[in-house]
Amino acid sequence: MRVLTYRDALREAIREEMLRDERVYILGEDIAGYGGTYSVTKGLFEEFGEKRVRDTPLAEEVIIGTAIGSALTGLRPIAELMTMNFSLLASDQIINSAAKFSYMFGGQPRIPMVIRMPGGGGAQRGAQHSQFFETLYAHVPGLKVVMPATPYDAKGMLKSAVRDDDPVIFVEHELLYNVKGDVPDEGVEYTVPLNRGERRREGSDVTLVTFSRMVHICMQAAEELAKTGIEAEVIDLRSIRPIDLDLVLDSVRKTNRVVVAEEGWKYYGTGQGVVALIYEYAFDYLDAPIGQVTGKDVPMPYSKPLEQAALPTRDDVIAAVKAIVPALGAATAAR
Repeated sequence: MRVLTYRDALREAIREEMLRDERVYILGEDIAGYGGTYSVTKGLFEEFGEKRVRDTPLAEEVIIGTAIGSALTGLRPIAELMTMNFSLLASDQIINSAAKFSYMFGGQPRIPMVIRMPGGGGAQRGAQHSQFFETLYAHVPGLKVVMPATPYDAKGMLKSAVRDDDPVIFVEHELLYNVKGDVPDEGVEYTVPLNRGERRREGSDVTLVTFSRMVHICMQAAEELAKTGIEAEVIDLRSIRPIDLDLVLDSVRKTNRVVVAEEGWKYYGTGQGVVALIYEYAFDYLDAPIGQVTGKDVPMPYSKPLEQAALPTRDDVIAAVKAIVPALGAATAAR
């Protein structure tokens, strides 16, 4: 193993897939000489040339329309959008074309394309540049939506996404690009499936279900809770659609208490969908109502103090756990 940043792990995945399969190419705004807004594609233009590293106009519908057309005709595009917020400009292409063509034409065409999108708050991008819309795309049959939290998963899941024959929405949190983590040595081939979550921490008292950057927040909360005698199990969904419900339910049956944590808005969000599934399939195993930790129900402020106030924190997760987990002394007495 070696240590890579999330950004470098993504770049390595793209490069390896472009070397492996000449049908793979990348397109997006400023991804060639500039290397992309977050430097993920830096150096690929020099190695692969303009035929396979295509700068595009600042027009998301053009980027996605081009990717769909080339995927239909045998290529395997990786389209980069500067931010997930701008994907709304191409939402008709994504939802009504990419997601549905295979179904509408009896499975004859495949749409092997990846749409990479950074998103999330915390970098003072303002209300129109700090949003997650994973719930919107996860709602649509025909799309796969993944949100890796670590460099290991970023590389392995991107490689799996490129090889998949269906469109994959690949969501990267802006604050994860500099996060470092273990990745197999260069030359070691591996992939991470697009339909499996990961148990990040074993625990017996409560299950924390989360994804993307909130995985790191929940891990911090779990370590603090352990100092008070509460052992939290942390489940990283990794994939939002499809969801590894079996992993979640297995943990719930063990701990009997759950907190679902996400950065996005609460109402009709991904977390509420997970909560509904747990109530539907594991209600009899619950010893307390399910807790939820979310961002505040407001447009993201630009002001740094207000932005921090709008985002969920480690302390929010700890408070949600303590609201449903009995104090250690009370739990001992109950036994």
